[in-house]
Amino acid sequence: MNTNNSGNYAATLLRLTLGIALLAHAYLKVFVFTLPGAAGFFASQGFPAWSVYPVVAVEVLTGIAMVLGLQARIAAVISLPVLLGALSVHAGNGWVFTSPNGGWEYPAFMVVTAISVALLGNGAFALGSAKVEK
Repeated sequence: MNTNNSGNYAATLLRLTLGIALLAHAYLKVFVFTLPGAAGFFASQGFPAWSVYPVVAVEVLTGIAMVLGLQARIAAVISLPVLLGALSVHAGNGWVFTSPNGGWEYPAFMVVTAISVALLGNGAFALGSAKVEK
């Protein structure tokens, strides 16, 4: 891990941002679109409808792990297949969110953020840290 405090804080911000975004996307699938609705969308994109359930589980579990700072590196790596799947859905839509069906910049940013968290680790203020940050 980075011994520089500002680097630790930067890692924390990335970890928290990714964790919260993953939890928000799980919430959206469960409470806004509903699991059957999300399953239908997955099927319309060529994924098995049942795959919505492990995707939501990965989003929730890795999101919680990242927010708490528990094995953030591992959680980030585990989240990558889900994030790459989301990127594949939006890859042909154009660059920005105003493109029809949403652009690919946000899923790509999430992928890069997950890779960054995997490389940086927990950062500061993590339950999984061996030492308490001052």
